[in-house]
Amino acid sequence: MLKVLDARYVLPSRKYFADVVLPHMYNTTREKIRSELEEMQFYSATTDLRSSRTMRPYLSLTVHYINTSWTLRSICLQTAYFPDNHTGDIIAHGLKDSLRSWGLSEERLVCMTTDSGTNIIKALKDNNWPSLQCFGHRLHSAIENGVKDPRIDRAIGVCKKAVSAFSYSWKKRRDMTEVQAEHGLPKHLLISESPTRWGSRQKLIERFLEQEKAITRVLGADKKTRHLVPTWQDLEVLEATNKAVKPLQDFTDALSGESYVSVSCIKPVLHWFKTSLLLPEEEDLELTKTIKANFMRYLESKYCDLGKEELLDMATLLDLRFRTTYIDASKLEVVKKKSGV
Repeated sequence: MLKVLDARYVLPSRKYFADVVLPHMYNTTREKIRSELEEMQFYSATTDLRSSRTMRPYLSLTVHYINTSWTLRSICLQTAYFPDNHTGDIIAHGLKDSLRSWGLSEERLVCMTTDSGTNIIKALKDNNWPSLQCFGHRLHSAIENGVKDPRIDRAIGVCKKAVSAFSYSWKKRRDMTEVQAEHGLPKHLLISESPTRWGSRQKLIERFLEQEKAITRVLGADKKTRHLVPTWQDLEVLEATNKAVKPLQDFTDALSGESYVSVSCIKPVLHWFKTSLLLPEEEDLELTKTIKANFMRYLESKYCDLGKEELLDMATLLDLRFRTTYIDASKLEVVKKKSGV
C-alpha cells in the first residue's frame, strides 16, 4: 500500500526502530516522569514478581502519590528482568536498586503493598520498610483456606467433571440449550475454574447450581455420563459453600483498585465482616457456619500485627467517611498524633 501511495518512501527497518525510535521514546518518557517525581513529597508503592508467557521472571515497581494538583497518580516505573534467585535478601537489594535508579528516597516511602509471598514479605522486613499485603490476596487466601474440607473437595470435583463433559461434547451443549428453554433457565454456558483467576471457583459453583436441573437432565440421559450426576449431598455442600463465599467475592476487586484510595476501607470492612456478613445465621447449615468462622479467623490472624494496625488506623482516621468510628478509644490520641491531626 505504501508503494502505491509513494513508491519513493522507504519504510524504516526493524533495527532502526529498535536502536533509535524506542530508546528515544524511553529516554524522553523517563525524563518526563523523573521530573514529575521530583515534585512529590511522599509516596507509596506496589511491587510484585511475575512471569512472562515464556516463564521469564520480572520484578515490577509502581509508585502511587498525590501530585501538586491534588490528583492521585499511579506510575509503573519498571517491569525489569529479574533472573536472580527469588530469596528475601536478593529481592530486598533489587527493590533498593529500583528506588535508587529513580532517585526515590526510602525515607519518603509511606508503605509498600505486596502479595502474600513469604520471600517478598521478608525482603521488605529486611529493608525495614512499612508494608501491607494486598487485601484482595488476603481475602482470596482466606477463601482458599476456609473451604478446605473433604466434602467440599468432593463436590467441586463433581462440578469439574460435569463441566468437562459438556466442554468436550457439542451434542451435550446442544441438548442443554433445549433443556434450558424447556425449564425457563437462563441460556448461560457453564464456567470452568481457573487457578490464577480470583473467584473463578465461586463462579463455577454459582453457575452449576443455576443450571443444576439442565445438567442433571442431560447427563442422566446418557448412560456413559450418568455417574456424573451430582447427589443431593453434593448439591447441599455446594449451596452451603456458595452462601458463605458469594457475599465476599465483590470485595476482592473493590479493595484492590489503584485509581482510588482503598486502604482506609479495610478496618470498616473487617468490622462489617465480623458483625454482619460473616456472622452465623439461624438458617445456616453447619458447614456454612464453619466456613464463615474459618474466614474470620484467618483474616483476624493476618491483621493483628500492631504496626499494620497502626497504619490502618491512620488511614481510617484521615477518611472523612469513617474518622474515629473504627479506632480503639485507648489508641486514638496516639493515632491522631502520628497522623498529624
